[in-house]
Amino acid sequence: MALIVQKYGGSSVADAERIRNVARRIATTKDKGDQIVVVVSAMGDTTNELIKLAYQVSEQPSGRELDVLLSTGEIVSSTLLAMVLRDMGYEAISLSGAQAGIRTDSAYSRARILKVEAQRVVKELEKGKIVIVAGFQGITGGMDVTTLGRGGSDITAVALAVSLGAEVCQIYTNVDGVYIADPRLIPEARRLAEIGYEEMLELATYGAKVVHPRAVELGELFNIPILVASSFTQNPGTLIHGGVSMEVRNKVRSIAYDLDVAKVTVVGVPDRPGIAASIFEPLAKAGISIDTIVQNASINNITDLTFTVTKSDLARAMRVVEPIAKSIEARECASDSRLGKVSIIGTGMQNTPGYAARMFEVLSEQDINIQLITTSEIRITCIIDEARVKEAIRALHRAFELEMEE
Repeated sequence: MALIVQKYGGSSVADAERIRNVARRIATTKDKGDQIVVVVSAMGDTTNELIKLAYQVSEQPSGRELDVLLSTGEIVSSTLLAMVLRDMGYEAISLSGAQAGIRTDSAYSRARILKVEAQRVVKELEKGKIVIVAGFQGITGGMDVTTLGRGGSDITAVALAVSLGAEVCQIYTNVDGVYIADPRLIPEARRLAEIGYEEMLELATYGAKVVHPRAVELGELFNIPILVASSFTQNPGTLIHGGVSMEVRNKVRSIAYDLDVAKVTVVGVPDRPGIAASIFEPLAKAGISIDTIVQNASINNITDLTFTVTKSDLARAMRVVEPIAKSIEARECASDSRLGKVSIIGTGMQNTPGYAARMFEVLSEQDINIQLITTSEIRITCIIDEARVKEAIRALHRAFELEMEE
């Protein structure tokens, strides 16, 4: 008898019929004799609707109250799923994040899990019940409800799998696995049967929305295999784990893209110690995540400093940086929100030269200008005009022959 954690996304539980479909899938697993913990997201667009409602009644809703409000979406879907299972003759119980023992810090809307005290979950499993946990949420030491950030139910699921010693964490969504490239843009893109944690983390961080990056990090840290599959088909999905072969024929395994990119450039910055800290420390305190950072070579002790943020953070970033730019006597502070990024990813790239040159050549052949470049050992990312991103993906897919079987 195995212990399995399953997670179902918002599209999987979007209405009553889909909740019944999920219940039937859970019942099939239960009938095999396995213990099951299920984590659910809010139904469909519930979270977006709750955010919209909050801003209709308040210009600046408090973080605490907003998190309490948003947590109700997962409570609704978890209780409805438990009701359906009970009507089907299965013992099931719904638990909030707090009842399931998800303990977090107090960073509202982006809380991090400190520990999982899963005694209640274990107790219910020992009674033979299917445990349905509301994802995306936890509780602080002061008993305040928090949320983990968009897509946070993935994190809940993997955290529970770790704490319970589950055999696997199965994440069910509206796509049937991880693809080499977005199949909406590249219809011939192949689904990967398996992918390593490191490659998946780069994919998730740099555009692929299949699974939350923090969930992949947890899986890698505690060596919990994560299966990504569709709740609407019986396709086998993609297994994310640590045992993928390092010697693949094509070193580029996948292509990711992200249109949520904005650039801030501080022009004419005095090149002296402490300047970068004076800019980035206030941004960190404001909760603004920075991605790419580029500083030009200094000429006459003057340089330009460029960094990227999400488009939703651009206005806040500018409010933070503009007064700093004046105080350090920079010439100006400029921004651009019409950007996107495209990345090639593969563990085999790290010891094989030529991939960066080939990527740049391909983009040049399409007359696509590269504004910024960032790399890791297994990833090369180019920031370009957002209007050219889809064209870039198609060209790179052809150039690296990703349609061919490995």
